[in-house]
Amino acid sequence: MKPTAARITAVDTYDIRFPTSRELDGSDAMNPDPDYSAAYVVLRTDAGTRSGGELNGHGFTFTIGRGNEVQVAAVDALRPHVLGRSVEELCADPASLSRDLIGDSQLRWLGPEKGVMHMAIGAVVNAVWDLAGKRAGKPVWQFLAEADPAWLVSQVDFRYITDALTPEEALVLLTRGRVGAAARAAQLRITGYPAYTTSPGWLGYSDEKLTRLAKEAVRDGFTQIKLKVGADMADDIRRMRAARDAVGPDFRIAVDANQRWNVDEAIAWTRELARFEPYWIEEPTSPDDVLGHATVRKGVAPVKVATGEHVHNRVVFKQLLQAGAIDVLQIDAARVGGVNENLAILLLAAKFGVPVCPHAGGVGLCELVQHLSMFDYVALSGTTDDRVIEYVDHLHEHFLAPVAVHRGHYQAPVAPGFSAEMRPASLSLFRYPDGAFWVADRAVQQGARA
Repeated sequence: MKPTAARITAVDTYDIRFPTSRELDGSDAMNPDPDYSAAYVVLRTDAGTRSGGELNGHGFTFTIGRGNEVQVAAVDALRPHVLGRSVEELCADPASLSRDLIGDSQLRWLGPEKGVMHMAIGAVVNAVWDLAGKRAGKPVWQFLAEADPAWLVSQVDFRYITDALTPEEALVLLTRGRVGAAARAAQLRITGYPAYTTSPGWLGYSDEKLTRLAKEAVRDGFTQIKLKVGADMADDIRRMRAARDAVGPDFRIAVDANQRWNVDEAIAWTRELARFEPYWIEEPTSPDDVLGHATVRKGVAPVKVATGEHVHNRVVFKQLLQAGAIDVLQIDAARVGGVNENLAILLLAAKFGVPVCPHAGGVGLCELVQHLSMFDYVALSGTTDDRVIEYVDHLHEHFLAPVAVHRGHYQAPVAPGFSAEMRPASLSLFRYPDGAFWVADRAVQQGARA
């Protein structure tokens, strides 16, 4: 009797929130009190792993607290598209689910391909890639790097971007990227992938804490840090001076305005900070303003312009590249429609010769995006020159396969999957509003008010 094909049997969602605002971790000019959060999804199957355990796919999208319940509801709305699907067919062709989710004619009206619904699609699609990696017994970076280039092209949605990148061009880039890939994979396993740290630079930190953490970053082998700027010019000048004094003249300091400025403000403010030789200015204005970024880039050179963590989709990235608006492209593993759309963005960056330095300043984002950059190095761009992955030393202990950073380099993940699986105890403790932490926290607050 032929065995029954494995299926998706449940789509479980969780509203997970961490109280990072208590210590001002993650604070910047636009987000002064973030509670790092995740709309978390588990695709449960009736299949088993090679080691005999359950085979499930884990994914999430990142928010900063209030409204995370809306993001969870968006993931819940996708459940009917996923339940009952064949595990084998999903893992063989994740693009099939991506197309169905993005192509739902009624859900599409809520975007299209942007905002809360698109991020929900990304969480589910990323969970499929986690499932596919686990089923294959490979970390996702390796699963992608060893995939057939033609199959990778089939995973990309080329709608609206063929004026910049055709499937034929993508196949050439990926075929060329396979040359020497085995040697690069071996080197990656030895040396890792370059990182930079934002940990010293949160806007709510004191100058003393900034200085201490900046010096620690140098000792830990990082070659770049990042500071949040944009709230007050005098504060920014003082903090940049403190950082420069801490790390020395030849160390890269990037700055991040988190969309705070108008175009003319961005140019004037960055020029004021230029005396401290910032390496790039990140999100100097609205992430939707392609031409504004181009104007800023011309006005602040040689300071580089970087953006991407809030860019909605591959189409806007295409326009930023076509307009010559950025020097550094910053993908986010949980902002767009998952791995499939990030493949399109990585291919666009490779076509235009723009380095990719991912955003990873949020719960679980480091865990995810390391796989995308490592694939890019091994099997697409073939280089780490002027490429670094953001690193923030927060909340990694909640993941079963947390990132490992040594001497300023991400170490290549070895566990199968997308490194997205959170510890069951963390899900139980920080589930909002009924997790043990939040129940106890409310009791303390109520007692204080009594």
